[in-house]
Order: sequence, then C-alpha cells, then structure tokens
Amino acid sequence: MIWPLIIILILVIIGGLTFFYIQPKQQAKTESIYTDALNAMVRGDKRTALKHLRDVVKQDTNHVDAYLQMGDILREEGNALAAIKIHQSLTVRPNLKNDVKIHIHRSLALDYNQISQLAKARREVELLLKLDKKNLWANEFLLALFEKQQDWDKATQISKIIQKVKQLQDPTQIARFLVLKGMDKHEKGKVDEAIKTFDIAAKTDPNYEKTYLCLGDIYLVKRDLVKAIDNWEKYALLNPENGKMIYSKIEAALFDLGRFSEVEKFYERIVDKDPSNLSALTKLANVLEEKGEHNSALSLVEDALSKNQTSIHAHLMKLKLSVQVSKPNELSNHIDKIIQLLTSNNEK
Repeated sequence: MIWPLIIILILVIIGGLTFFYIQPKQQAKTESIYTDALNAMVRGDKRTALKHLRDVVKQDTNHVDAYLQMGDILREEGNALAAIKIHQSLTVRPNLKNDVKIHIHRSLALDYNQISQLAKARREVELLLKLDKKNLWANEFLLALFEKQQDWDKATQISKIIQKVKQLQDPTQIARFLVLKGMDKHEKGKVDEAIKTFDIAAKTDPNYEKTYLCLGDIYLVKRDLVKAIDNWEKYALLNPENGKMIYSKIEAALFDLGRFSEVEKFYERIVDKDPSNLSALTKLANVLEEKGEHNSALSLVEDALSKNQTSIHAHLMKLKLSVQVSKPNELSNHIDKIIQLLTSNNEK
C-alpha cells in the first residue's frame, strides 16, 4: 500500500513542477504574440495583427483583450456581423472588470452603428453609461445618434450633460438644437409652438443669428411684417455675409408697410455696423440715387473703393452712377479697370 501512495505523490509533484515551470513560459509566449499583434496594429498592418490575435486566443481562450481587438479589426475591415458575434460572446463572461465591460459595450455600439441598427447601438451605449455616466465618448455618441434621428429634445439634453462633463458652456449649440426643433414644429403647422421655441433659442443665445432668420420668415407667413422686419434686421446685422440674401425681403416688407424712408435707414444701420459691407453700401447708393442725391451716392461708392480697390461690385456701381456725368474716355478707362479685375480673378 505504501508504494502506490509514493507513486501518486511523485506524480503530483511532477504535475506541480510542470505547471509552475512550463505554464509561465506558455503565458510569456502568448503575451509576446499579443504584443506583436499590437505592434502590427500600430503599423496599420491589420492582416498580420489579426493573424497574431487568432494565435493568442487559440493558446489562451481567456484572453479577453485579444478577442476585443479581433472584433474591432473585423469591424474596421467592414465585417461588423463577425465583430458583433465576437463582442457579444464576451458579455456572458463572469468576473469582468468595469473597464473591460465598458470596452465591450463601446465596441458593440460601434458594430451596430456600422450596420445602421441604431436602437441596438443606443442600448449598448446606455449600458455603458450605467457603468460610467460621465463617459464623454458615450455621451457624444448618443448626441450624434440623436442628431441623426432628429430627436432635438434628447440632443439638447445630452448636449447639456456633455458641457457639464467638459466644464464648459456652449449656448450656441443648445440654441441650434432649439431652432431645429422649432423648424420641425413649423413644418408640421404648429406655428405658435414654433415661435415659442425660437424665442427660447433667442434667450439661450442672443447671438445665434439663424434664430432671427426663422422668426422673420415665420412672422412673414403670419403677415406680421413689423416683427418680420425686426428679426430679419437682427439676422442681417449678426451675419453680414448671408444677411445680404434677405435685403430684398426687408425692402419689400417696408414698401408693403408704406415705410419707404426706412429703407435708407436700414442700410445705414448695416453700414454703420459693418463699413466693409459692399452689398449694403451699393444698396444704400441705389436708394440715394433714386432720391436724386447723386453726389452723395457717388461719394459713398468712391469711399468704399478707397477701402477695397478690387471690388468689382463697387466698380460696377460707380460705373452706373458715372454714366450721365463722366466723359466717354473716363467711362472707357473705368470699363478697362473692371475687365482687368475680371481677367485677374479668372486667372486665379
């Protein structure tokens, strides 16, 4: 009876020695292959990385990081379904650390997003946020998702969370979502609700110019021209470049109201705010010319040209104003100047 016990004891000792001496070598080899895979990923050699990662999981089925990286590479290569299969299998593993769970949910969200399964992508992000509610990536992912779905209420809510996480304030982004919400309401015929939403946007960020463009347009529909003009002017003052697109609307509304003299005052306010606004300058010159104040109009255009000699718009306006008072050779020289500017612009 003694000899069998001795033999068993010897076998146990040999097994223990094998575990302590051979297993670490195997583990070291596995980690070396995994390191090779990571290096290949850094180089952008995804095919080699994927081969190494497959070798790792063959040797160690508990290497969760290797499975995660495999799935991510497959998604990046356009095989989201295979990525989902790998990442989903990891969710049932016990005793995973929170940072690993976060990585799994993030990867699954990206997998589902690639194949436009947005509801499932959102679910994975929400599971991630249960583990880390301040996770910036997850909140920004949700924000992009809600923008894609045009869910402006939720986009506004998430935007506020992101700003709190980043410890910054961006009222313009909140105002933009409110304006988009108001535009949706307007399209659905909910005009009064749309106006209330635009008003909130204006209070949120008084400098977000699109709010006033939308308010002007909606008041035009309601035939409240006074409020339409007031909001359009705010838009034109805040956005000189695009504001010139609504000058004709403002002029038409003022003429409908019989307030002809205010057209000149409107353009004067624009020029006072932005002296380099050539569109407003030429419009003002036109108004002065129509009033018979030819010299004032010409002086205004010449002043504009002294600040910007390359403006074809201003040169054409000066040519128009000079037709009746300039000599033919002066007009010819002016036309030559315009041709020269046009040729120069085309060559660029």
